Amino acid sequence: MYLGRTTLSKFLIEQLHELDDNGQLAGLLVDVAAAVKSIAAMTAKGALGGFHGVIDNTNVQGEIQKKLDVLSNDALIDACEWGGMLAGMVSEEMEEPIQIPAEFKRGRYLLNFDPLDGSSNIDVNVSVGTIFSVLVHDKDTPPTVEDFLQEGRRQVAAGYAIYGPATMLVITVGKGTHAFTLDREIGNFILTHENLRIPPDTSEFAINTSNERFWEPPISRYVEECKAGKTGVRGRDFNMRWIASMVADVHRILMRGGVFMYPRDTKDPAKVGRLRLLYEANPIGFIVEQAGGAASYGRGAILDHAADSAHQRIAVILGSKNEVERIERYHAEHDSGADRPYASPLFKDRSLYRSEV
Repeated sequence: MYLGRTTLSKFLIEQLHELDDNGQLAGLLVDVAAAVKSIAAMTAKGALGGFHGVIDNTNVQGEIQKKLDVLSNDALIDACEWGGMLAGMVSEEMEEPIQIPAEFKRGRYLLNFDPLDGSSNIDVNVSVGTIFSVLVHDKDTPPTVEDFLQEGRRQVAAGYAIYGPATMLVITVGKGTHAFTLDREIGNFILTHENLRIPPDTSEFAINTSNERFWEPPISRYVEECKAGKTGVRGRDFNMRWIASMVADVHRILMRGGVFMYPRDTKDPAKVGRLRLLYEANPIGFIVEQAGGAASYGRGAILDHAADSAHQRIAVILGSKNEVERIERYHAEHDSGADRPYASPLFKDRSLYRSEV
């Protein structure tokens, strides 16, 4: 029944045959896919498998860990540490980089991952996911934290899995963005969406409006214009979506367009953003750019932003290219003061109301 259909392994062999690494990158991605199958099985069983609920612990982010957070983290480590392709790993759930045990051969790649994105949705049966990024380690010595702090442009592969009605694995190795669907009957990922492309224009945006009072003016301006619809400067109606799972929101954008925003805000001034650069923003940014979209932190491309820590946070604005460029322009206009005509005439910088002249 599957004669002539492309499996993940066949696809990777074809895409990476010119890479002189003895099949290490393809092998690593197959190992990641094996972990994804394990996580998919656990998420599918849910409460029946005893995987729901929290444990008495918090991760490095200060977030309460769910059982499935820890089990997903273990699944990725167990699937990838022994294969001889990795020099080390960084996980959202662990403070320090994960070293490859001495009894295993060490390879030339680094793996950054968020084992279970959107885990707050686990107990309500909403789609969650796994995000990962692959970098090259070109040293003979074991990696230090600094070795993981590479710009997103240096990624050699990235992907995410989404655990929904079907389990899908979306991957790029720098040759477009491609999606595979898990056929549970045969246990293989089958190529079902080749060369995904994000439309440059859209009438759909995703943002958590409960944080509206904390947004920077460029984001407020953009969202207000979208909400004004046909009666405003955009001249058309927009739809708003928000799932609280980055993977789920981004997957919708890949399939039909849209713009996703998790911007910088003043809710916690110490944080320049909410999402993590190395294992959330960079891999998703790579995937989106390879699909013809754009990925920005408001004042530049995410993939050009240097990292200064393993768990560094960043603002994220990505999706349909023309909308992302518009939001970047609004940030530039705000920073230069050129957006003043768009401010409410009632308000000034330092006082509530304009003074009477």
